[in-house]
Amino acid sequence: MEINGKKVVVIGGASGMGRASAELLAERGAQVAIFDREGSDGKQVAEGIGGAFYPVDVTDFKGTEETLQTAVDKLGGLHVTVTTAGGGIAKRTLTKSGPHDLESFQSVIDLNLIATFNISRLAAAHMAKNEPEDDERGVIINTASIAAFEGQIGQVAYTAAKAAIAGMCLTMARDLGSMGIRVLAIAPSLFLTGLTSMVPDEMANQLVKDAAFPKRMGRPIEYAKLVAAIVENPMLNGQCLRLDAGQRFAPK
Repeated sequence: MEINGKKVVVIGGASGMGRASAELLAERGAQVAIFDREGSDGKQVAEGIGGAFYPVDVTDFKGTEETLQTAVDKLGGLHVTVTTAGGGIAKRTLTKSGPHDLESFQSVIDLNLIATFNISRLAAAHMAKNEPEDDERGVIINTASIAAFEGQIGQVAYTAAKAAIAGMCLTMARDLGSMGIRVLAIAPSLFLTGLTSMVPDEMANQLVKDAAFPKRMGRPIEYAKLVAAIVENPMLNGQCLRLDAGQRFAPK
């Protein structure tokens, strides 16, 4: 799919990998709407790329549906979604104080998995209305994590959510293949976003010491470049792509 002229929604587009994706796709000629939390830098980022900002809490599932409809109406269609919103907690399945509470586990699942599926299902419905371009109508790109495959101690909730996002790719791609809609996920390692961007160099070096090459944290633009490559290459479909410099997480 050609990026130029396409209608794109980036969820979590106010910062980090989402922001880099929004900026790169806009630079290549896409019309981009940014979804992120109220109080984020979403408005400034959107203004910088000639797009629109929509404040949204992705765990407000009905509100997200309504906001997406508004954005698609304004864009005049939807060809690509990139979902980077998410987060985790550090809790073990069992500690001396007792078992992992269900409430925080559920909140991580809601934020990462349920919100991602909600956006994907709604995006697919919008994309299915598009006129096909070389038989293709849309691309859904979600964000997993290498924690989906090597979750560390204390990441049980996050791992469950991200593994599910990775696992949905092929089934959802099969569901949507007859409509010309592709579905992929990207599984990043440690990237310079949010709190990790403030980690001291010495600590950062320890965190990435097991990477093959390069032995550093990923840069948001490197995630964005993979997003662009996915959009442009129709043979990429139904899989979760690791973006990790050959790193495999140790237990802790």
